[in-house]
Formats: sequence, C-alpha cells, structure tokens
Amino acid sequence: MLPIIIHSPYYLLLFLPLIYLVIQIEFRRQKSGILFGNAALLRNIPVTFKQRLAKYVPYLLYAGIALWIVALARPQYGKEQYRIRGNGIALMMCVDRSGSMAAIDFEINGKPANRLDAVKQTFRDFVAGNTALAGRQDDYIGLLAFGGYVDTHCPLTLDHTTLLEMLNQIQLPQYITAAGDEQQGSVPIDKKLYAEESATAIGDAVAQAVDRLKDVPSASKVIILLSDGEQTFGTLTPQEGAETAKAFGIKIYTIGIGSNGETPFLATDRLGNKHLASQHTSIDEAALTDIAGITGGSYYNARNTAALEQVYEQIDRLEKTLHEGRKYTQYGELYRYPLLLGLLFIGLSIVLHCGLRRV
Repeated sequence: MLPIIIHSPYYLLLFLPLIYLVIQIEFRRQKSGILFGNAALLRNIPVTFKQRLAKYVPYLLYAGIALWIVALARPQYGKEQYRIRGNGIALMMCVDRSGSMAAIDFEINGKPANRLDAVKQTFRDFVAGNTALAGRQDDYIGLLAFGGYVDTHCPLTLDHTTLLEMLNQIQLPQYITAAGDEQQGSVPIDKKLYAEESATAIGDAVAQAVDRLKDVPSASKVIILLSDGEQTFGTLTPQEGAETAKAFGIKIYTIGIGSNGETPFLATDRLGNKHLASQHTSIDEAALTDIAGITGGSYYNARNTAALEQVYEQIDRLEKTLHEGRKYTQYGELYRYPLLLGLLFIGLSIVLHCGLRRV
C-alpha cells in the first residue's frame, strides 16, 4: 500500500478563504457585546448545557466544509506493482531415469531417498523457488527423461505448474511380471525392454534436447543434464551430442549424481521381502566434464541432497534472466469518505442550530 495521494491538490486552496471567514466570524463574535452598567452581576448567572453546546455548533459547520474541500481534492490510495517482463532463457532439463538412479544414497527431509526422487525434489525448488532460489518464473522450461530411450515429458513452456506435474510421471524402470500357473508363480516378461530402459543413452538425450531448443527465439539456450552413469546405450556418443549443441549455440551444464563405489539399492528376494543390497555404481565424470566443456558450460558433482541444492544455486546465479521492470499503479478513490463525513457534520450543525434557537 502506497501513501495517500491527492489527485487535484489545487482545490486545497479553498482552505484559504475558509480560514479567513472563520477568523472573521469568530473574531467579531468575541468582540461583540452590549453596554451594561455592572458586568459583575452577569458572572453569577449559571451557564446551561445548551448554551455551552451552542458555542461549538459553528465548528461542526466549518469541519464539514473543510471535509468537502478535501473531497474535491480527490484523495486516493495506490497499490504499486512492478510487472516484471522477463527476457527469460530457454532451458531443457534432461533427467536420467536409468536403473542406477534407484540407489538410495540421498536424503529428503532427513529420510533416505533414491537419487531420482532427490533430483525431482531439487528440480521443483529450482523452478518454483524456495528460500535460497528465486525460481525461474520467466523461463521457458522443458523436461525430458532418459534411460536407454529418451522421452519428452514436457515441451518448452511457461506453464510451470503443468511442468512440475509432468515431473511426477518420471519413474524408474519397472520389472514387469506376468502371473503364471500355480506351479510357475510370477514370471518376468520383456527382459530385453527392462534392460534397455535401465541403460543410459546420454548422447541421444542431449541430441533430443538440442532439437527442442534449436528453433526457439531466445538469446540464451541451456541444457541441464543430470546423470549418475556412463553411456551404455544409444546411437550418439555424449561428445557427438555436445558438438550438436555447440553448433546451435546451446550451453550444457552437467551434474553427476552420487558417487563411485558400493551403493545401497532396494532389492526384493524370491519370497517378496524387501531389503537393502549393495551394488557398484560409477560416474563417467570425464565424459560429463567433456560435454560441458565443449559447449562452454560447467560440470558439477552432487554427492548428496545438500550438494545438489548448491549446484542449482550456482547455476541460478550463472544463468540470470534479464528483466525489464514496468511499473503499474492502480488507484482507489477515497473522496466519498470525507464527502459523507462532511455531510454528516453539516447536517448535524443545522439540526443543532435549529434546535437550540427554539430554546
């Protein structure tokens, strides 16, 4: 809320003749009188309440007129808003959903979480904002996920609500089973598809992100690639994908998720009981660094949730959205309040004046 402003301040000059008339009337009233031989006789005459009230009735009239002058000047209150017109960047998020992203070596709110859930949570904060991040409200952001194959979950959009809803649809590869007869029990189906979905096609993911970005009329185009594995599938190598991005002036930031070594995974035994089992995971940091370097971007390693949040903060500072501030002010009229209050004062003064004259 802004301070109250006066739309037509020149009407306030009417206070000058009002003040002059009040001084003249009140001065003459104080000087007026009658000749009387001994004024001491009048001092003992009691003053009634109506007589005391009659002294202040004219001031109600003066106050009412003053309020009408204020109403003529049109006081207003304004709510100032800055509409930020952003020259946002175009940004494609490439999220690895391969089998290794099931490793449970991250935390969310103090509870163990797999890598994919941690990536999704911090991505939400990056887009929508939190205490450390301002959010990317004016950026066109798209989302694709990749394992052995690449799926575009959301094209470039300013509708970040829909974008984050699409983020929820990204899931780890599922080991599908079909019910057999009583002797066989459940048997796995489509083992080949499961193996391919659990693989990592970094080069293909970069190439598809480039295809989404190359024709966008934006001064700055960025790919953020989050992966925890090595290239194990796909048509293009990571370096070929990076060279394609460079040809279109697209910068790539790569983020290595997790660390090399033994990592806990949620496993299920033959009886259907779930337990943690260790598996070896490795990150091809050399390839991720090379991808970023080819395009003029940077590589970051995020070994835990806190480190991943810090990476987003660094990228947020590097890739600033240019803004043009345009100020709009909406005003609301306040004149009706002094107008009505002035009418009340003037009406009350007339009523009291007429009533007191009958006394």
